[in-house]
Amino acid sequence: MEEISNEEQLQSIASMQSTIRKLESALTQMKHSGTNTTLVQKRLNAMHIGLAVLEHVWNQKPLSYPPAELAEARHVLLGLTPSVESSYAKSKAGSPQRTLLDRRLKALGQFIQAIDTL
Repeated sequence: MEEISNEEQLQSIASMQSTIRKLESALTQMKHSGTNTTLVQKRLNAMHIGLAVLEHVWNQKPLSYPPAELAEARHVLLGLTPSVESSYAKSKAGSPQRTLLDRRLKALGQFIQAIDTL
């Protein structure tokens, strides 16, 4: 895996934590409205695994996910990337939204690299 500065590591971890909070909020709202939550649950689980992988690689925290769950998380987050890229392309240069999406894309890419090295 390529060398990543401590600042970028912190930004990626914060981005994943932010995404997890947003997914948890969406899941709660969807459950109250009776909407199908399967996709959001898969993405939330994948983000939890992604965060754990990055913390394992960068901070040597234990990683307790079996290979099948890691592969599924990689698949889900890789599938999420085009959507984030599309939103990034539509966002205005210099906007807070663009910064957030840029960090999210970096975090997703770093997760993919990290999981490929495990």
